[in-house]
Amino acid sequence: MPISVFDLFKIGVGPSSSHTVGPMMAAFKFAAAVEDAGVLDRVSRLEVHLYGSLSATGVGHGTDHATVMGLMGERPDRIDPSIIGPAIATLKETHTLSLNRQKDVTFVWDRDMRFHDESLPHHPNAMKLCAYDEADQVLLANTYYSVGGGFVVDQHQVDAKLEDMDSAEIPFDFNSAEELLAICKREGMSVSQLMMANEKTWRPEQEVRDELWRIWRVMCECVDNGLTHEGVLPGGLNVKRRAKLLHQRLSAAEQNPCLIATTFSAMEWVNIFALAVNEENAAGGRMVTAPTNGAAGIIPAVLHYYMKFQAGSSERNVVDFLLAAGAIGILCKKNASISGAEVGCQGEVGSACAMAAAGLAEVMGATPEQVEHAAEIGLEHNLGLTCDPVGGLVQVPCIERNAIATVKAINAAQMALHGDGTHFISLDKVIRTMRDTGRDMLDKYKETSKGGLAVNAIEC
Repeated sequence: MPISVFDLFKIGVGPSSSHTVGPMMAAFKFAAAVEDAGVLDRVSRLEVHLYGSLSATGVGHGTDHATVMGLMGERPDRIDPSIIGPAIATLKETHTLSLNRQKDVTFVWDRDMRFHDESLPHHPNAMKLCAYDEADQVLLANTYYSVGGGFVVDQHQVDAKLEDMDSAEIPFDFNSAEELLAICKREGMSVSQLMMANEKTWRPEQEVRDELWRIWRVMCECVDNGLTHEGVLPGGLNVKRRAKLLHQRLSAAEQNPCLIATTFSAMEWVNIFALAVNEENAAGGRMVTAPTNGAAGIIPAVLHYYMKFQAGSSERNVVDFLLAAGAIGILCKKNASISGAEVGCQGEVGSACAMAAAGLAEVMGATPEQVEHAAEIGLEHNLGLTCDPVGGLVQVPCIERNAIATVKAINAAQMALHGDGTHFISLDKVIRTMRDTGRDMLDKYKETSKGGLAVNAIEC
């Protein structure tokens, strides 16, 4: 099924696209399904069952809170993050949940929020939602899978072997980088031009541009918020926010006439942008999945780098950057995964690094072959990256990892631009390797917090 750039870049909340945004959307859909089935008035109580990775790291990722907010009729792209804490506190005190904002039903947290170690067959991020009547008979139940980047499929779609009910036919469908490059060559198109032609299947070009600009403005707001806040991040690890202080120091240094602006200072800015986004994500703030929340700082930081240091940068550059980045994200999702619970952090940070490298190369005038090469470099050097968050929180090593991958993406684009697009290992082969490596990776390294740094770090 075709994937839109807006499937990869979604406005939501932190700290996780697969463990927060996806579950909230799944619960929102379930609440709507209860109403559509005509049984809303008969619902007496609800149960939430979390499986696999959603169970193992769900509390640290806010899965439980996000699911409940979805049942209350909240969507990740519209919710005000500040209402979540008070709403959960009230529910735990009253044992009452306003289902889809229309019907008060019983929800006893310790009884009805259930965590299961087992994983369901389709995907490690699984949840089952059940609505019961007064006789404790099931009125409606469905199983949902949060498959990464905020994408959600239910059991009916899985049984029908569909990940997307969209049957639209796009003019330039591609399932590999080889196909993408062949189409670009045949049609005389850049990667961003091809993507725009496909996006016009769903909406007019001006709407595509307006929506991508809106996505960019939310990314900018996230950076600004991250540079405003300070203190300790929630969750118990006592991780301090650093972006604001680093920003103040760098801003002061740049005002010093004795210092000369260097590439090094540009990289300092890149680090700050990435840290700001991921600290805001860890705090549960407003986010854009890019293509996930755990890797959400990389693309905004690289695009900020371009917009800040490239003379004459404009709104058109933002659109072309995100379209080209989206093409690479589509390839990663179609042929491997962007889910840390499925292939480790190589699927999140690795994919985001490849997308950012491709986007930067595109706006710096790269050929389609150079764009593909930039993405290949970015992904190749994140292969094997595990997802082992300490305490199940999207903080250590996630926040710094985004900053490091941001610099990698810029370097990848620069290296590709110095060549002619020919290289030894293709992007398709690297994506295939990511898929195979993820399949071979032990589950304890795939967002379960049962291995790696998660068990070797000392929690305080």
